[in-house]
Amino acid sequence: MGNNFQSLQHFLPELIIIITILFIIIADLIPSIKEYSFKITLFGMLATGFMMFLMKYSNKFIFNEMLIDDQFSFYFKCIILFSTFSIILVSKYSKELDDEYRIEYNTLLLVVLLGMFLMTSSVNLIMIYLSLELVSIPSYILAGIMKNDKKSNEASLKYVIFGSFASGLMLFGFSWLYGISGSTNIYDVYNSIVLLENSSAVLMSLLLILVGFGYKVSMVPFHYWTPDVYEGSPITITAFLSVAPKAAGFALFLRTFFVLFTDTGNFNAQSSVLDLQWPIILSWLSAATMTVGNLLALRQDNVKRMLAYSTISHVGFMLMAFCTLNIEAVAGIMFYLLMYAFMNLSAFYMVVFTSNKLNAVNIDDWNGLGFKNPLLGAFMVLSLVSLAGLPPTSGFVGKVYLFRSLFYDKEFFWLAIVGILNSVVALYYYFRIVKSMYFVEDDNSNKIEAHPVIHWSIIILSAQNLLFYIYWSPLYEFLIGVF
Repeated sequence: MGNNFQSLQHFLPELIIIITILFIIIADLIPSIKEYSFKITLFGMLATGFMMFLMKYSNKFIFNEMLIDDQFSFYFKCIILFSTFSIILVSKYSKELDDEYRIEYNTLLLVVLLGMFLMTSSVNLIMIYLSLELVSIPSYILAGIMKNDKKSNEASLKYVIFGSFASGLMLFGFSWLYGISGSTNIYDVYNSIVLLENSSAVLMSLLLILVGFGYKVSMVPFHYWTPDVYEGSPITITAFLSVAPKAAGFALFLRTFFVLFTDTGNFNAQSSVLDLQWPIILSWLSAATMTVGNLLALRQDNVKRMLAYSTISHVGFMLMAFCTLNIEAVAGIMFYLLMYAFMNLSAFYMVVFTSNKLNAVNIDDWNGLGFKNPLLGAFMVLSLVSLAGLPPTSGFVGKVYLFRSLFYDKEFFWLAIVGILNSVVALYYYFRIVKSMYFVEDDNSNKIEAHPVIHWSIIILSAQNLLFYIYWSPLYEFLIGVF
């Protein structure tokens, strides 16, 4: 009990999120303060961010070694909190969402935020499972929050079916590890694994856990839910699912696999545990993920579906670095996730803008947009160039660090070639939007303006693509220092 009370001082940001959720629920029940629920949400998130930077990290295990409060989780929490705050702010000005469900919408996003914070810190198999479910279950509701929209209902149902199936398999994998070690703490499990002579049980559990994590980050062949869920969900939820849960998923993926399935049981790994060749399995899955994502994106006319397949391809690029099992690879993935958050959110906010003003769904609906709003059109091009990984953008720097880990270890050269070819393929579908914006005329050439919040969100997030191209080294040095 004493340990739990002492742990609370390292858990204050999460406590603020819980208190904010309770305040919003109470505000919804009291008509006189119901209108302030949006401000309460934003204030709670700002307070969470302030508390995080005030406390930083203690590098201690908390709540009987269920969670760890370290620099690795702190970095991911920063990306997740920023993304969620940005989504809640922009969602207020999206015409797609019904005001009737606005409070429930914000509450569910905060519950997902709490789950993602726990995902980044979990070092216990039970806590990993509970945090994943805390993220997944509200996400199912958010995907289907537009109750009168058939596609939204379909998105939610598909999400539930795929999610429960992957979750069950992952839990089965965890049960094997518990059977091997008699413990749910991942460090204790690792100590038991290294003493084994037969690796078949470990390989079985690894493959089952890979299904659960692969589903969370949209890795092929567990990606089938992604395009349908992204298309049917509100645009803001699609933007959210493509960034924040992906960051939390990779945080959990990296920590769990480096602790359980490498020779050292930490991020300073040299090879896989018990000579299990899971990095080779992951390299093939990485190649399949980026290739399937890019090739299917080529065929899409719906912008949301195209960006969904784009997300799958970016996951493939990050898995490419994961295969090499070195600190540079982990730092490269962490670096790329931040760059990806900026470029993807700015692109999706542009989709919110076109949906609000033009009811745009397909690429053809973007015809002439570059002349209807030249400033936002230019920043959208910048985001697309960054997503394609071309200079002078942060997307180029991020991809350099992902490829660097392959060349650094002088292995998986074939995967680097697949990655380069996929980068070339991606240029085509990103520049289809650019072509539509600037090279296809539209009969209606009236100027259109975005709401100031959406306008400045697009500009500020897109501008980071240039900023981090010019000035990225302090961030990368910070990330290397994490280990």
